[in-house]
Amino acid sequence: MESPLALYRRYRPETFAEVIGQDHVTEPLRAALAANRVSHAYLFSGPRGCGKTTSARILARALNCEQAPVADPCGECESCLDLGRGGPGSIDVIEIDAASHGGVDDARDLREKAFFAPVRSRYKVYIIDEAHMVSTQGFNALLKLVEEPPPHLRFIFATTEPEKVIPTIRSRTHHYPFRLIPPRLLTAYLSELCTREQVAIEQAALPLVVRAGAGSARDTLSVLDQLMGGAGPEGITYALASGLLGYTPDTLLDEVVDAFAAGDGAAVFGVVDKVIETGQDPRRFTEDLLRRLRDLVIVSAVPDAPATGLIDIAEDAAERLVAQAARFGPADLSRAADLVATGLTEMRGATAPRLLLELICARVLLPGADHSSAGVMARLDRLERRLTISGGDPSPAAPGPVEPASVQPAPHAVEPTVVEPVRPAAVEPTPAPQAPVMEPDAAVAEEPEAASPEPVSRPTTTAAGSTLTLVDVRRLWPDIVEATKQRRRLTWIYLTQQAQVVAVDDQTLTLGFANAGARDSFDGGGSAEIVRQAAIDVVGHDWQVETIVDPGADPEVGPPPTVRSPEPASSSPQSPSHHPDPAATPDVTEAPDWARPDAETSTPKPAEPPSASAREAIAATRAARSADESAEPAGSAEADGGARPDDTDAESSGLDGAQLLQEALGAQVIEEIPHS
Repeated sequence: MESPLALYRRYRPETFAEVIGQDHVTEPLRAALAANRVSHAYLFSGPRGCGKTTSARILARALNCEQAPVADPCGECESCLDLGRGGPGSIDVIEIDAASHGGVDDARDLREKAFFAPVRSRYKVYIIDEAHMVSTQGFNALLKLVEEPPPHLRFIFATTEPEKVIPTIRSRTHHYPFRLIPPRLLTAYLSELCTREQVAIEQAALPLVVRAGAGSARDTLSVLDQLMGGAGPEGITYALASGLLGYTPDTLLDEVVDAFAAGDGAAVFGVVDKVIETGQDPRRFTEDLLRRLRDLVIVSAVPDAPATGLIDIAEDAAERLVAQAARFGPADLSRAADLVATGLTEMRGATAPRLLLELICARVLLPGADHSSAGVMARLDRLERRLTISGGDPSPAAPGPVEPASVQPAPHAVEPTVVEPVRPAAVEPTPAPQAPVMEPDAAVAEEPEAASPEPVSRPTTTAAGSTLTLVDVRRLWPDIVEATKQRRRLTWIYLTQQAQVVAVDDQTLTLGFANAGARDSFDGGGSAEIVRQAAIDVVGHDWQVETIVDPGADPEVGPPPTVRSPEPASSSPQSPSHHPDPAATPDVTEAPDWARPDAETSTPKPAEPPSASAREAIAATRAARSADESAEPAGSAEADGGARPDDTDAESSGLDGAQLLQEALGAQVIEEIPHS
């Protein structure tokens, strides 16, 4: 009993209509045959197993068919039967393997026999396979014959490397490039063949067969034939296909991908050990891992990729890939794929592939650290913070104000860590003398304002394009205040002791001062420009800084400071009538009263939106500015462009502490407690 033919021979196409995946070639050929516009020489090129030699035989059958000119051979005449599957062949269609008959002597012998007329057919057809193996001398010997053949002669060259065919031959042929067969088309073809052969095959095994065939119909059918031969009663299963073809099981790939997502180094290296212990090739495992990462990258970018056919996987695996892609970020997946691809290149020819595989896994497990300078990292942090605030994805607790942390009594003053309300203070590490108590402005006592009932999270912008609310700006305000300290320390003192943000929109940042003296000193010293530049550096927004007198803008956001009673004052080593020594003037950078353990202030209230009086003051200020915009402010000074952290404006002005506080901040010293 004769053994059955191989699948690729049993199912070799006999007409152009049966050739799959090459419509760009078969349709023009059928049109040329039907119109009897056939050339004397053809060059078929393309990857192996894609149908070049098969198409050459179909072309020869169509040329010699008794019903010619015809697009497809009839399959019934003697010539068609001789050249069909299982036929004896035709004496007038000669196939030559140029790999073994490519010399000049073979070319001369072909040239001598080519002039003889065909025996039974219309044309004598020479099919020269692997034409790139013909030597240059052999091509030169055939050149005259290919250029001016006798009427009964046709040449068909088939090659995988058309660039090796000398240009003089290529220029005298009609070139038809063949392509690899698309995976989806090949998958459908394999399912049809399995149905014809009555062999069951799992859907998960089909992508493995197509992948092993690499787009070649002949190679794919050879792989399928091998699996059919080894299939049991259950047919071709995924386990059978992955085992025979040497692919990594999906369970191992799922395990290592989940371990990468969780950052579990023990699980990752456990999978590597399992790969080696089961005898699998580390290179094949790395290649399969790269392919899985590629699928995850596509699924991350296109969630419905499995359904649309962008990735060729089984339906049951699609949900797993979508879930795995959701555990990574696009940058993480891209970085991991780059590392695995680089490692796979390094593994070629390596003597220790396991070591390289473990190094690849170690690199993937490491976080994507940025080794740039600290300045770049700081700017990156600012950008991320700005995107978090303005990106439209706040947490549910964002609308409410942030409660400030209470100051715990301690030997050392502690800087508050909560940014609402704004209370930064430079704190000395050792106990410092108490800061002078300033009397509140008369207007503050006469016109107290109640808190506005408006929600704090409502955006205060009035111009399109700005997405920062008053709460957002107050959250960033400590960074802006700290930036002013590097430019001018006096401005920093104003902001920490006297000013608070009361309103903000796309164009203007409004600061409220508790008294007119501090506000006039702030405006007259050019501090508004310092704040504007600091806001540009920190937030990246160019605001025009306006100032108003607002009783509710006290940065301490609590009850007005109380004047100490005579009893505690009398207990001081200094009498109330003592005149302070300028050398003993308290440092203006010390913490305010609310940061001291013995401060007599209540728990601060949360940040509030601008009050009614603040809004009236803002409107009045802007109206006055628009009416007298061209006038130069009295006492204005240039911005301190060459400012240094050791600004002499506050430290070397020649004034003692009481005079500096009175002239710069508009405060009146009630009592000063010297160092003990």
